[in-house]
Amino acid sequence: MEAVIAVLALLFVLFVALGVYATVKVVGAAKRSADRHLTQARRTVEDHTLKVKSFAQSGPAGEIAQLRLTLRTSMRATQDALEAGAAEDQSLKESLGLFERLSAHGRELDAELRRLESEPDRGTLGKRLPELRERTHRIARSADSLRWAARDRARHFAADDLDSLSTQIDLETGALRHWTTTDQQPAPGSAATSASSPPRRSEAHVPDGPATGRTRPDTARSDAAREPAAEPVRPAITPAAPRPVYPWQKKPRPESTT
Repeated sequence: MEAVIAVLALLFVLFVALGVYATVKVVGAAKRSADRHLTQARRTVEDHTLKVKSFAQSGPAGEIAQLRLTLRTSMRATQDALEAGAAEDQSLKESLGLFERLSAHGRELDAELRRLESEPDRGTLGKRLPELRERTHRIARSADSLRWAARDRARHFAADDLDSLSTQIDLETGALRHWTTTDQQPAPGSAATSASSPPRRSEAHVPDGPATGRTRPDTARSDAAREPAAEPVRPAITPAAPRPVYPWQKKPRPESTT
């Protein structure tokens, strides 16, 4: 009895532990999903704010907002493209490593541009703009190069796979239509027979003899040669074949001799 109670207690503890583990997993997944949605929403709000500033503000402040928008758009598009491609192509792991190093420079530049948005000294801000513009364009060009290289690689592999698939399909369709190649081949012996048969010589005209009503012997032999050979005599009615016997038919009973 004590052993049964111990087993039941152990099972109860296991069920409780599994329940707690499942609950922690569900809560963690929900928290990560909520964080991801909040981050996406915050990025969307910031992007729309920068668009409004780039159009509404003039001078250095509006250009700084445009630089931030260009930098963020390029970096986010490259990150999405590389992460999506790395799931299928392991060669993009190294490209992701390079992008992480580039992202460090991008985050540093974005933070500097954010601080300069509230800079009251417009003269100093105007002097810094050429250097900030050059840094932004360099980082954006590098990110765009990685993104387009990854897309070209995926498109090249897709084209190679399509060419290979088309070749296999052509071979399969040819095998399925095997009778077309058989019908195009000449019948065996037809060409050889026509090539080996000697040309027919024209018959020489043999004049008839004196007006005696007889023909020359050569003419008679040629006429006999031209006559078709007599076919063997066949019976008028072919005897019927024995009727087949099916397994479900009953055998006739033997007649009684009594």
